[in-house]
Amino acid sequence: MLDKVNQLLAKIGLLKKGGGEEKIIKRKEKGLMTARERIEELLDKNTFNEMDLFVEHQGRDFGQEKLKLAGDAVVTGFGNIDGRPVCIFAQDFTVQGGTLGRMTASKITKVMDIASNMGIPVIGINDSGGARIQEGVDSLAGYGEIFYRNTINSGKIPQISVIMGPCAGGAVYSPAITDFVFMVDKLSQMFITGPKVIESVLKEKIDAESLGGARVHNEITGNAHFFAESEIEAITQIKELLSFLPSSWNKPLPETKPHPPKSKKKIEDIMPNDSRYAYDMKDLIEILVDESYFFEVQKMFAPNITVGFARMDGKPIGIVANNPKYLAGVLDVDSSDKAARFVRFCDSFNIPILTLVDLPGYLPGIDQEHYGVIRHGAKLLFAYSEATVPTVTVIIRKAYGGGYIAMASKHLRTDFVYAWPTAEIAVMGPEGACNIIFSKEISESADPDALRKSKINEYKEKYSNPYNAASKAYVDAIITPEETRDKIITSFELGKNKDIPKKQHKHDSIPL
Repeated sequence: MLDKVNQLLAKIGLLKKGGGEEKIIKRKEKGLMTARERIEELLDKNTFNEMDLFVEHQGRDFGQEKLKLAGDAVVTGFGNIDGRPVCIFAQDFTVQGGTLGRMTASKITKVMDIASNMGIPVIGINDSGGARIQEGVDSLAGYGEIFYRNTINSGKIPQISVIMGPCAGGAVYSPAITDFVFMVDKLSQMFITGPKVIESVLKEKIDAESLGGARVHNEITGNAHFFAESEIEAITQIKELLSFLPSSWNKPLPETKPHPPKSKKKIEDIMPNDSRYAYDMKDLIEILVDESYFFEVQKMFAPNITVGFARMDGKPIGIVANNPKYLAGVLDVDSSDKAARFVRFCDSFNIPILTLVDLPGYLPGIDQEHYGVIRHGAKLLFAYSEATVPTVTVIIRKAYGGGYIAMASKHLRTDFVYAWPTAEIAVMGPEGACNIIFSKEISESADPDALRKSKINEYKEKYSNPYNAASKAYVDAIITPEETRDKIITSFELGKNKDIPKKQHKHDSIPL
């Protein structure tokens, strides 16, 4: 018996070294963590339960039959993060470049199925050269099995992708389907391209950072949601994200003890007296939320709209807010996509949504029209219209045109809509409106400037204020800035009993 146990322990020790000591040393020299170190750093101490350590690859061509690939290039299992169970897999680059073969995929899909069946999040740490060419179509079939599970689990359990090295070719589509993608500066790479480029990247002959690094995907493409300076920072971000999320769509949100905001800033110091001047919406968010802590999502992409998680009265909420500091907070192609995706995520996992409005509308111009702003803008209208979670909107300042409707207006069935006295709700700004409505009168006037000024004031008094909208019940109440936090908390508390209507048809067809 003792001999058998010793043999087992020896074999386990050997397999846990992955591609061997030499390759592990090379990673250390580059300042990189191994797959197992990443898992241990992410999970609570001594909670990792490994699965399928003894799985062997099935390749029998091109010399594969002679290779012993430890764990077939991926470490899989389950454990806890802050006491809550998760499933996890981490590709092992020391084993044939972390490439994916038939059994690699089988290990990954097994933990995905467990996560789905148990109703817990699944975290995938990607560090791979892509499909294992030597296994041919089997490796492609493996990706298909992963993509399928990503899709059927979407909206059921949180799916998190962490890019800790190359993620090449077809491998990028699994992270693209998941809910959140984390990337590390000068380490993470996501790209789709031909075999010669993939070979050159793996041999470090091409700058993968410019091809598809962390900054590119956080700032330009929007494929990533979080940017980290190091592996440890990315792991910290993952833990923080999970603290706001339920384990699955039908499980409760993780609540904490309520805390008042810590911010010492005053609303009157943040908000300019002149609505033509910008301010940073995040300063206002910090005044409203518990401990003034806002966990922003996609911070570097489309900053004219701000999305992320916070807590109010100890309960997680999602926040969508125009940010006048960037492009006056307008909706354009990218910001519409960003906000719509976030709204749909929150709705999937029963996270209440707070919308803070201050925008002059959709961004006009030939470029935006050609990029498809109509189709992209429609996504946000669609996302809010189909949302069933408790929703609260506060109109801070400008709410013009289609942007007013799209930003969770009463017309899209938002539960509670409030407006500050500073709100300007109209088809367009008073200056532009008067130039159109009174064009002839102004041009024929003996004093055009004086008449224009008079008509602008008249328009503001009649239309460009919250009272006109409130008189038609499009706004539930006009409130002072000081009572905003209490109004939001009270509204969400009432909204938790909201009855969710059931669809009588198969599913919707969002304008993708």
